[in-house]
Amino acid sequence: MADVPLLVISENSSSERRITPSWSISQLKSKLEPITGVPPSCQRLKLKTSDGQTVAIEAGDEDYTQLHNFPLAPYAELQVTDTRPPNARVNFNDTTGVAKYVMPVEEYEKKSDSVLAWKKNEKLGRFNPDAPSLEKAKLDANEQEIRSRGIEVGKRCRVGGDDDRRGEIKFVGEVKEIPGTLGAWVGVHLDEPVGKNDGSIGGTRYWGQESAMKHGVFVRPERVEVGDWPVLNDLEDMEEI
Repeated sequence: MADVPLLVISENSSSERRITPSWSISQLKSKLEPITGVPPSCQRLKLKTSDGQTVAIEAGDEDYTQLHNFPLAPYAELQVTDTRPPNARVNFNDTTGVAKYVMPVEEYEKKSDSVLAWKKNEKLGRFNPDAPSLEKAKLDANEQEIRSRGIEVGKRCRVGGDDDRRGEIKFVGEVKEIPGTLGAWVGVHLDEPVGKNDGSIGGTRYWGQESAMKHGVFVRPERVEVGDWPVLNDLEDMEEI
């Protein structure tokens, strides 16, 4: 008989395997051990067919009972359950006890096929001879954006051109908790709790007090529009009752 492809599913693995119908149940279990990590004596096998039925793969004499006695069908699920108590099972997802190799920095810097070597060859990042001047240009542009927009602490503004996101500028400066950026950010306390934080980020408070209401947001200067943006009155458009 031809091999039958089955989907072998266990707590720690899921894969497609070809099963030979002439195998005995004992042979199958021994072949499933390196796949699932479950010892043969602790395996409980169930076959879930395409019509939704579940058939237990078991017999009184598993050494001689062959698999062709069960309704094997292509791509049916073969479920492998570990009958051991939870504290007796090996946790293959826990890598805390696995020894990890860490390449010494000196050795990594000598390699010619590393990302570091590629950056050096392509003169990218800190290896770009123009990097300091490019960084300064970005900082200068950031400062000019703040000046040209009249961004100052205490002024009213709206964010992102959204008339519903009005508020008061509470902070202008670098935010170290936001990685990968240069220049100042603008912290705005929105009139409505439609922000991302309460004026703190990454454990550092930039204004206000701890609150469950998220009125705070940090944005780049180009998204801030300073002006006479009074607090919206939700009742002003309502007809008199």
